[in-house]
Amino acid sequence: MPSLAQQGAGPVGLSPDGGTTFLQVGRLLADPGTGRILTDKTVVITDGRVVAIRDGFFVAEDEAGRIIDLRDAFVLPGLIDGHVHLTSQQSPTGRLDAVTLSTSDRAMIGVRHARLTLMAGFTTVADLGGANEAVFALRDAIRRGDVVGPRIIASGSSVSIHGGHGDANGYRDEVLHVLSSPSICSGVDDCMRAVREQVRAGADVIKITATGGVLSNTAAGLGQQFTEAELAAIVEAAHRMGRRVTAHAHGADGINAFLRAGGDSIEHGTYLDDESIRLMRQSGAWLVPTLMAGDYVARVASGPDNFFTPAQTEKALQAGPLMLDMAGRAHRGGVRIAFGTDSGVSAHGDNAQEFALLVRAGLTPLEAIQTATVNAAEHLGIADQAGRIAPGMPADLIAVRGDPLTDVTVLERVTFVMKGGVVYRSE
Repeated sequence: MPSLAQQGAGPVGLSPDGGTTFLQVGRLLADPGTGRILTDKTVVITDGRVVAIRDGFFVAEDEAGRIIDLRDAFVLPGLIDGHVHLTSQQSPTGRLDAVTLSTSDRAMIGVRHARLTLMAGFTTVADLGGANEAVFALRDAIRRGDVVGPRIIASGSSVSIHGGHGDANGYRDEVLHVLSSPSICSGVDDCMRAVREQVRAGADVIKITATGGVLSNTAAGLGQQFTEAELAAIVEAAHRMGRRVTAHAHGADGINAFLRAGGDSIEHGTYLDDESIRLMRQSGAWLVPTLMAGDYVARVASGPDNFFTPAQTEKALQAGPLMLDMAGRAHRGGVRIAFGTDSGVSAHGDNAQEFALLVRAGLTPLEAIQTATVNAAEHLGIADQAGRIAPGMPADLIAVRGDPLTDVTVLERVTFVMKGGVVYRSE
C-alpha cells in the first residue's frame, strides 16, 4: 500500500529552517526496534533531516552550525499517536457544542490541541474522525508551516451507518439532518460512494465504525453495525483508491467481520476473542487499543460529576473496565499493537499516559515505546519518515530526563521536542 502522508516540516518554531545542527546526546535510542541504547553520540541534522550519527561529541572548527547540548538527556524518536481527535474534546458542554460550534471554530480549537500534542512529544498523529473541512484545513496548515503541531494523517469524517456510531443521535429530527455527515451510508453502493467521497475530500486513510460506540447517544449496543457485504465493499473501494481502512470496533462480531473483509486495523478492540486474534495474526492487521479512552470513560461514568447521557453511561461502565485485559490478551496472542489514545475523549497533551497503561496490560517499557515509534510508523505506512532516528530521515526526536526503559512515565515529562529539524520545546 502507498504511504499515507507525504508531509514536509513547517518552518515555525524556536529555531530557523535550514542550516546544520549538532545534537550532542548522552543516551540515544535511535531505533527502538532494536532496543539498543547508544551512548555519547552526535546527531548531525541538515535542512531538517538527519545526515549522520557520529561517535563522541567532536565538532570540527570548520563545521558551521548550531550545537545543542543533550548530553544529560535520553533521546528517542518523536512519538506517534495513531488515534486522536484534535478538533474536539469531551466535556459537559459537548452536546451543546455540536450545535453551536462551526467547522471554523473546530479548526481553531484544533490549533490549540495540535500545539499541546506536539509539546507533549508527539510529532506525528493520525486524526480519525472529525469534520472534513476543519481537520483537513488543520492538517494542511501545519504542513505549510502556518500552525504549530504534529504532522497529521487524517481520515476526516467516519464512514458510518445511518443511526449508528458516527452519525448524529439524540437530537430532534430537524437537527439530526443538519448534523449528519455525507459519509453516513446504508447499502453496498452507498457505502462505496461514501468511501470515494472521503477520498475526494482529502482523506489519507478511511476510518469506519464497524460496531456501536460508547459515546454515541443511542442505546444500540456495541455489536456489529455494517453488514458483511457493506464491509467488503468499503474495504475494496478504499484499497482500490490506495487507502488503508481502520475500524472503530468493540464487539467481537464486528471485529471479526471487518477482518474477514480484509480490513487493515482495529481501533479499541474491547471484546476481541480468540478468533479475532487468529484473524489478526493471519492477516497482519494492527490493534490500536486506546486504553486511555477506556480508563477515562469508566472514571467519568462512575464518578460524582458524570456528564454522560444514560445510554453513554451504561456502555462506558460496561466496556471501559475491560480494555486492559483485552490488550493483555492480544499482546500474549502475538497481535501487532500500535499506539493510540483516542485523545479528544481524554485530554489532549496527556497522550503519554497511555504508556503506563500499556505496561499495566503486560508490555515491557521497551515494547510500549515500540508501539509509538516503529510499530506506529509501520501501521500508518510512514516507516521511511518516522519512528526512527537515522540518516536520510526527517529529524523528529524528543528528549527526557531519566530512563523510560525503567520508568515509562518519564515520557509524560518531555523536555525537548524537535520536528523536521526545528526545535519547538527546549528546557
